[in-house]
Amino acid sequence: MAALSIRPAGITDIDDLLSLLHLLFSIEKDFVFDTARVRHGLALMLASKQSVVLVAEESGQVIGMCTGQLTISTAEGGPALLVEDVVVRQGQQGRGVGRALLHALEGWARSRDIGRLQLLADRNNDPALAFYTKLGWQATELICLRRRPGL
Repeated sequence: MAALSIRPAGITDIDDLLSLLHLLFSIEKDFVFDTARVRHGLALMLASKQSVVLVAEESGQVIGMCTGQLTISTAEGGPALLVEDVVVRQGQQGRGVGRALLHALEGWARSRDIGRLQLLADRNNDPALAFYTKLGWQATELICLRRRPGL
């Protein structure tokens, strides 16, 4: 097995990131994959100092990714990190890639004195929920609600 490395994503990784997010959005029922929108969102994240995009790379191939965005939490009295996307290519799952990505993301957060990481997961994605639980993530009593402006 080749060495796995975790690194910040760059603009040259966009096509690989799009492929991974297409896979993720095929699982999540709340989102429809729109290449132009996703590409634009990734470009915004890559350009922002308030977000991070990490990739897992092995033998020169991007095999996983995760993203995080800073928010301000009144409960924490400071910054929190919203983990937006975590995805590992099919055939590469179960090898510690997701764990390594989240560990690196946690290190990024810790280096910025971020008090809490939080994420949303599809309630019907049992493998993902089991994965997060195994890594020590805890379910909360909160639910996610959303609304589009002007509707």
